[in-house]
Amino acid sequence: MLSIEGVTKHFGERQVLDDVGFTVGRGRLTGFVGGNGAGKTTTMRIMLGVLDADRGTVAIDGVPIGPADRRRFGYMPEERGLYPKMPVAEQVTYLARLHGVDRRSATARTTELLERLELGAHATDPVEKLSLGNQQRVQVAAALAHRPEVLVLDEPFSGLDPMAVDTVLGVLRETAAEGVPVLFSSHQLDVVERLCDDVVVIADGRIRAAGPQDELRRNAGPAAWEILVADDVAWLRDEPGVRIRAFDGGYALFEADESVAQAVLQRAVGRGAVASFGPRVPRLSEVFTEVVR
Repeated sequence: MLSIEGVTKHFGERQVLDDVGFTVGRGRLTGFVGGNGAGKTTTMRIMLGVLDADRGTVAIDGVPIGPADRRRFGYMPEERGLYPKMPVAEQVTYLARLHGVDRRSATARTTELLERLELGAHATDPVEKLSLGNQQRVQVAAALAHRPEVLVLDEPFSGLDPMAVDTVLGVLRETAAEGVPVLFSSHQLDVVERLCDDVVVIADGRIRAAGPQDELRRNAGPAAWEILVADDVAWLRDEPGVRIRAFDGGYALFEADESVAQAVLQRAVGRGAVASFGPRVPRLSEVFTEVVR
């Protein structure tokens, strides 16, 4: 498990991180979300040793990490760090070799990753000849080439079309399934919602929410319910303990505690057919808006 505890950072007199702490479990995909300037990239750079924290620790399985441990990390920065004139396969193999992988293994791993990321046809192309989306996928391959024990990716889906996003998602899921803690930042909350087991929300350099995605979404705001009946559901407006959030003919979205919601269901059944009824789980974007405002 990768853990960050009490990390604080100043740039001059400006505090950019304030007691930041969260964990990334083995085999778990963790989305790190926040607005521009929230502190995501600074946190990641401290994890990688690119920046020093003023205080706080970064640890693996409870043991603070040092420079040698960071060789076990795979890192993809938001800014591309590829050699533009170097062929794709040669470059990925070279970067794996820098991490101590022998040539045969590095070559085999490169071939595997390029095929998995649908870049095999571009193996001999210089990086500068690739589209921006394909360059992004090469960056993902470079971060994975040495089979890292921890994977940290800063905006890995930037510039990818929907099909390319699905391809990269598949590779990240496979990596997590091997027991690797995977942390990535993204502004694309729909992608985070689809992919992540856990979510960490940061705003103004502070962690505002962290935990399993399903728990964060279930616990966001007051309990809300959806009902769809064959007839009009206007009678719901007069039910005690009910606050209507949306209403359209036979459909309603309303807030109520569980006992009131069950009473609503019983009344609806007594009036006629109920097509559907159940709790409404907020979208991740709604959770994000609630915790950062």
